[in-house]
Amino acid sequence: MGTSLETLAQDNREQLAALQERIGYRFRDVRLLQQALIHSSFAFERMKSPRHNETLEFLGDAVLDLALGHLLFTRFPEMREGKLSKIRASLVNETGLAEMARAIGLGGHMLLGHGEHSSGGEEKSSILSCAYEAMLGALFLDGGFDEAQAFVRRWFEPLIERPHIELLATDAKSGLQEVLQEQYNEGPSYVLEEEIGPAHARVFTVSVRFRAETMGTGTASSKKEAEQRAARAALDRLNAEDH
Repeated sequence: MGTSLETLAQDNREQLAALQERIGYRFRDVRLLQQALIHSSFAFERMKSPRHNETLEFLGDAVLDLALGHLLFTRFPEMREGKLSKIRASLVNETGLAEMARAIGLGGHMLLGHGEHSSGGEEKSSILSCAYEAMLGALFLDGGFDEAQAFVRRWFEPLIERPHIELLATDAKSGLQEVLQEQYNEGPSYVLEEEIGPAHARVFTVSVRFRAETMGTGTASSKKEAEQRAARAALDRLNAEDH
């Protein structure tokens, strides 16, 4: 017989209270925060009804885009749309959001199915970044957009004070696209070379190609991160050739 969201929130109330202290927001309905921390693998294995964090992630992604867009618009009123979009993309890619999740210890609160837990799912960037967006979606439902925007401002504003070049460099795919478009007026393509492992512990290898030449490869637990690593390898190669 599976457990319920209400039971989980009650059983984990001390851990959830500690997490709320770290993020600087107190939930009116702590069940929303609990749901943001439930991976689908846990829900299908252990719960009466599969209430997990994927729909909250969908909502949080939209909230984050709007809140960050507003923050960047007010911080850089003279900047062109293209550069604003690149800065936002560099902040909300899988790697960046996973680092934000690690900064607040989100992995230690994740509820994972047996397979994901045994394969170290609480440290996977794909799972952490999704959970971070789900948490923001839960915060939006609990407190409204003003509270969500205040949260985004508090955690992301220090990052946008960094030099723009450093920000853009964190999004390797955008950086590589920009370099190749500027020099050749063409962009790269990404090819999935290999996909191995069981469903709960997939490993992807992706190559980035330009004019039929492989410029770099990357391997990770998600296709998005593998593409970022491939792009980063290509940028490293281009930099080395320039020097």
